[in-house]
Formats: sequence, C-alpha cells, structure tokens
Amino acid sequence: MGRIFWLLCAILLLGACSSTPKSSDDQDDNLVNGKDVRGFEHMISALSHNVNEIWGREALFAGKFDYVKYTDEYKSRAHIDFSSGHIMIETVSGLDPKSHLRRAIIETLLTPDDPAEVDLYSDREILPGGEPFLYGQVLDNQGQPIRFDWRAERYADYLLSTAMKKRTLGIRNIFYVDIPMVANHEDKRGYKYASIIRDASRKYGVAESLIYAVIKTESSFNPYAVSHANAYGLMQVIPATAGRDVYVRVKGKNGQPTRDDLFNPAYNIDVGTAYLHLLQTVYLVDIADPRSRRYAVISAYNGGAGGVLNTFSRDRKAAPGMINRLSPEAVYQVLTEQHPKAEARRYLYKVDQAEKGFKRTVPKRAG
Repeated sequence: MGRIFWLLCAILLLGACSSTPKSSDDQDDNLVNGKDVRGFEHMISALSHNVNEIWGREALFAGKFDYVKYTDEYKSRAHIDFSSGHIMIETVSGLDPKSHLRRAIIETLLTPDDPAEVDLYSDREILPGGEPFLYGQVLDNQGQPIRFDWRAERYADYLLSTAMKKRTLGIRNIFYVDIPMVANHEDKRGYKYASIIRDASRKYGVAESLIYAVIKTESSFNPYAVSHANAYGLMQVIPATAGRDVYVRVKGKNGQPTRDDLFNPAYNIDVGTAYLHLLQTVYLVDIADPRSRRYAVISAYNGGAGGVLNTFSRDRKAAPGMINRLSPEAVYQVLTEQHPKAEARRYLYKVDQAEKGFKRTVPKRAG
C-alpha cells in the first residue's frame, strides 16, 4: 500500500511538471524542475523500498495530517497523528531495542521547528536546534513543556520505565510508546504562525480568519504536510497550478515554487494567501455579493475556479450572472450539494465552519 501511494505521488508530480516551454526562460525552468522531479522520484522510490523491506504491511508515510519520520537505518520511526493528537514512537531493532527507542523518543521530542532541518525521505538523523516543533504540544510527566536535552532525556527514561509496550510484526518484535498531545495542540501550532498570517492578510487583502481556516482544513497546522496530489506545506499548495499562477500573476516571474520553498511556513502562507487573493480579485471577481464570492473562493481553493463556475453553467462566462441571481444561502447550497467533486462539497462546509470559529478569536490574537 505504501509503495503504491508513493509511486502514485511520483507519477502525479511528473505529470504536473511536464508542459511545453514557451520561451527560453520557461525552458530553463523546465530543465530545473525536471531535475527536481527526477531527484524526488528517486527519493520516493528509495524510501518506499527501504521502509517496506523492514515494516512490510505496517509501512507508514507522511501525509496531510501525519508526520512520519524514519531513523536508525529505518528501524525506528515517529508518527505524529495530528487528527487524533497522539505520537507513536517505535523500533524494530533487535539489538538493545530499549536504547534505540530511547534515542528515537529524544530525537522526536527535540525535532526542530524548521522543516528544512528534517529529511522525511531518508533515515537521516534529526539534529536538535532552537525551539522544538512539539514545544508546548507535549508535556512531560511533571506537566512541563520540553525544550532542552535534559528534560527530553528524563521524560524518555520515564516513558521507557512506565509506558513501553511490545507487539509482533512477523518474526520481529516492535517496541513502542504512545505519547498523548495536549488537548489544544492544534491551537498551539496555529499560534506560531499568527504574525505570518497577519502580514499575509494585510499584504493580499484576505481575511485572517479565512487563512487560519484554510490551514486548519488543509493540514491541521502541520508544516510537514504532503499529499498524493503533489501539494505541500501548511496551505497545501500545488507548485504547478496555484504556485505557478501566483508566480506569473502576482509575483511577475516565470517558473513555480519548489517543494523546499513550500515547506517553508512563511513562504507557503504567502503563496497560499496570494492564490486566495487571485481567486477573489481575478478569477471570481464578477461574483457581486461578498458572501457568495467568499463561498466560491473557498470552494475554488480546493476544486478550482473552473469547477465552481461549471457547477452553475457549462458556459463559464455566463456562470457569474447565474450566481448573482441567487442568494448567498442558495450559492452555498449549490456548491455543497451539486459540485461535481465530493471533496469540494465537503471542503466548503469544513472551511466555513472553521472560519466561524476563528472569527471569534482572531481579533484577540491580532491585538
């Protein structure tokens, strides 16, 4: 299952980046992107092979709401499930597994906040630095957040003595600990990006509450988020579509953001918010009512502006007029019940509900 998932990622990535160049600049961009694609495909293939060889049917890979990092020759791993609020740290090492699990626990607790410092596609060791990504999202047995080596080491020893468990994987034993995150772990992650979101909101004229709601829905504030649709980071930007649009129409340059660019939280939020701005002011600007346009923008962020317009009319030029003859409530109903993509129908509902919650709290945060 894991191998198929990642090979599908590679195929989609190749398809997204293959286009006919229109200028010498575009040719240069395509040469660079082609090298990036081939390199990424190689990393995915190697990761899938190494992981499946050791973990077999229990292979796990990073996703939108899941951080998965392998270390120790792929024999140890950390899985942060942002949906359930649990961290599972495991090892299949047959030689002194307790020591290997201890090291994996400490590395996970001290994982740096910068995604550029963590290679999800290899078993490369995690080197701590600065404030950990999980700071405040996990408390030790004394109810304290974990920032420094000594506290991570002490908590690891506590877990090994009180919470270590064992299960079998074929002929191997898996030793693991399950660490609960604090109840408001999602808010803790969201607060980290408050100033970045505020700046992007002012720069592009997009409501802070909408940016928060999109990030919550797209990634649960997971800066390491990846998806099978070749989308990366907090706002799940697809380089070859939304990313390229923002480059050309907003930033006035050729090309598209790279995968590494979009793992940078500030850059990701800037590009994602710029795309919301494009939807508001270019693609869906002919929708007169602000609430109707808001519903259309949210839906289009997931299913494309064309998908929104086609829901109302096969003639995209006529669609805004048809939308303008409806009440905002009717526009919402059509998009949540008649959009051809089920994911887009659910997406509008999720973001709308999330934004209502953020509207009550964002002014206080921004003050």
